Amino acid sequence: MNTHPAPAPRFGVNYVPSRNWWYCWNDWDADSILADFRALAGLGMDHVRIQLVWPVFQPNPAMVSRAALERLRELMDLADRADTGLDVMVTVLTGWLSGFTFKPAWLKDRSMVTDKDAVAAELHLLDVLAAEVAGHPRFLGFDLGNELSVINDDVSPADGDRWAAQLLDHCEKVAPGKFHVNGNDHRPWLDNAVFSAHGAATSGSAAVFHCYPYWSGVLAEWGPDGAGTLHLGEFMAELAEAHAATPGRPKWLQEFGASPVERPEGSIPGWAETFVRNTLSSAHVWGCTWWGSHDIDRRLTGFDEYEYDLGLLTTENEVKPVGAQLAQLIAGIRDAPPRPLTRTSALVLPDPSATRQVADAFFRLVEQGVHPAVVTLDGSRDAAYLARRGITDLIA
Repeated sequence: MNTHPAPAPRFGVNYVPSRNWWYCWNDWDADSILADFRALAGLGMDHVRIQLVWPVFQPNPAMVSRAALERLRELMDLADRADTGLDVMVTVLTGWLSGFTFKPAWLKDRSMVTDKDAVAAELHLLDVLAAEVAGHPRFLGFDLGNELSVINDDVSPADGDRWAAQLLDHCEKVAPGKFHVNGNDHRPWLDNAVFSAHGAATSGSAAVFHCYPYWSGVLAEWGPDGAGTLHLGEFMAELAEAHAATPGRPKWLQEFGASPVERPEGSIPGWAETFVRNTLSSAHVWGCTWWGSHDIDRRLTGFDEYEYDLGLLTTENEVKPVGAQLAQLIAGIRDAPPRPLTRTSALVLPDPSATRQVADAFFRLVEQGVHPAVVTLDGSRDAAYLARRGITDLIA
């Protein structure tokens, strides 16, 4: 049985510039960015998530690069053209990207999360960025950083949650009413690392999760066509619902993708469509954002082989089969938004340390044709909460 139709979800890409990757902040090529954006709009995308390389934008705690700000503004102007029309999520403290670390030299050995001077510098950067772009018609919001758990491994979830809440509150102060988030990978959700799952589910404008069967280890356990590999996004969306303070909070599949390193290239388009449809079977999914827009130019060395062929487009803006498949899917979903599944049965998550075990139980039930919800132990004891979610049966 299905619920009433949901609003059409947003669809977009994590932008990977076809020329010069994100080194483009230093080697600027506006014409190629415009061509990229036109190609993405042609696939039906409505937003891009972009990456500021932190030391380029803030080479000193007290200095934000005027040249970098001007290029950011120009990029947003390019996204606002009539033939592009893309909203822009600005990811700020990057930080960490495609296997490379870009922490500013001035951080030295200080923690970006717990060092007061470092946090003051981060707030200053947000102030300056907001003054530049908060009023831009294509500004979607600030993302604190890309997968910050990777470069803050020694931070406790309590400290991580406090920091994220402080910076997200500041984002709302300097750019009120926008869509501000923390770009979490799978670790806070599945392993309660650096940021807690509860914090990830309740801070900012949406619960954000990055879903890679390969990097999360799910692919190795379930295989390329197993339930875990096909339904990881669905599980993480239900996990976010379980940890939310109130039912119905927006959830964003902010990164997902697949590389020929992990599965035959010809199978990627079918996997992509199945993964999206399965994720959208969970209610309140704000949007799905593929990684990435373009392949990485092979002349750029040093990337993990996994990273080079993740694009929907080649470096020459030729549409790859996965790009064509998703474009067709997006058009169909916009015409007829999917109906999320009604989930009357729920798996109980006894505590965050059991998340991966509960994930396996979720995938085994899916193999049997059952699509459960997930609830925390506290939620399982709250009759009014269960009633609001329509849950009538608990699975311990």
